Amino acid sequence: MERLLASYRAIPQNATVRLAKPTSNLFRAREKATAKGLDVSGLTGVISVDPDARTADVAGMCTYEDLVAATLPYGLSPLVVPQLKTITLGGAVTGLGIESASFRNGLPHESVLEMDVLVGSGEIVTASRDEHADLFSAFPNSYGTLGYSVRLKIELETVKPFVALRHLRFTSVADLVDAMERIVETGGLDGTPVDYLDGVVFSADESYLCVGVQTSTPGPVSDYTGQDVYYRSIQHASGEKHDRLTIHDYLWRWDTDWFWCSRAFGAQNPTIRRFWPRRFRRSSFYWKLIAYDRRFDIADRLEKRQGRPPLERVVQDIEVPIGRTAEFVDWFLQNVPIEPIWLCPLRLRDDAGWPLYPIAAHHTYVNIGFWSSVPATATEGQTNRLIEQKVSELDGHKSLYSDAYYSPEEFSELYGGETYATVKKTYDPDSRLLDLYAKAVQRR
Repeated sequence: MERLLASYRAIPQNATVRLAKPTSNLFRAREKATAKGLDVSGLTGVISVDPDARTADVAGMCTYEDLVAATLPYGLSPLVVPQLKTITLGGAVTGLGIESASFRNGLPHESVLEMDVLVGSGEIVTASRDEHADLFSAFPNSYGTLGYSVRLKIELETVKPFVALRHLRFTSVADLVDAMERIVETGGLDGTPVDYLDGVVFSADESYLCVGVQTSTPGPVSDYTGQDVYYRSIQHASGEKHDRLTIHDYLWRWDTDWFWCSRAFGAQNPTIRRFWPRRFRRSSFYWKLIAYDRRFDIADRLEKRQGRPPLERVVQDIEVPIGRTAEFVDWFLQNVPIEPIWLCPLRLRDDAGWPLYPIAAHHTYVNIGFWSSVPATATEGQTNRLIEQKVSELDGHKSLYSDAYYSPEEFSELYGGETYATVKKTYDPDSRLLDLYAKAVQRR
């Protein structure tokens, strides 16, 4: 903490404040740093786990990979474990994380009991529902513009050693969404409580619900860190398919191939995969390849050699009410040449207001993730702009980890408006940290 505060004081008043960390899960272009970043090197671990209270004190820059490694020996897990190992707990709270437990456990920030935050004024503030409640409620989706969490106390839940999976095939997205809604509303399927729920849409007539149930029953398990690829294992001709994973491998089932994005690097080609080192089959390594591509414009150069236009990156997670999900997916499949796409239902756990991402309590939403690129047009971000318009039309929101093109007025209406401005002025009176609109939209 002393090193962190010293590094904050050393940053010139006119320089951008940023974290000095080697990894990132942001896909927004960022301005080149003009000063050293905040020294968070001592804030990367789990401070303590209380197995009786089912809580953990965690440093803000601790990755979920390290957090899960500390809690699973106690038979415990964070309530929501975002899909990628190098997402940090602080990042998932100040941004938005989601996973297949979100239909029953909400979003990561809802399991936070209290947190210490380095705010723009240079102070460490402890925030909870009862103390500095304005900062506590505005912190989710603020992306470091109100401060950086350095310690978080979170709830944990008990977990069993294995997850039994049922992959249900649908030939209609509308039918899949109806089945998803029934599971969310009842909490179960065929009389069995469901612990995890997400889905994959491969095309308009091929989609799957992936239903997970925790179990202590021992037996054979699959391994998708070797030659087999998890998302391909979901596919089958009709009806349903069964599978089993350890709880550890279930939590990280998407990381090995970065959902399906590893195919862009050839990592799913059986011949190449055989010689691809296992330690490099993980999202953090693919992210480094993406950063290398950005630096040298490799993909666009290859497109130019083939006489094709450069590419527009379309890497987004959006949420729409479950009643509008089939409508959005149908529109997307007709207008955006990207597949597969990921579906993950969520409901807030309680009635607490989260003003920077104001989705309604007691309502089910579906996170829809799509991560690829399309041919660029003369208008910068044309496809992303169309998606933003459609999401707003359907009363949804989108996460701000990637490119955004909203006007200041629309952004203010969607992401906190005057509430954000008031909290910002209170905890960052000298504007040492970027404004959220400047960070999410203008820094391109």
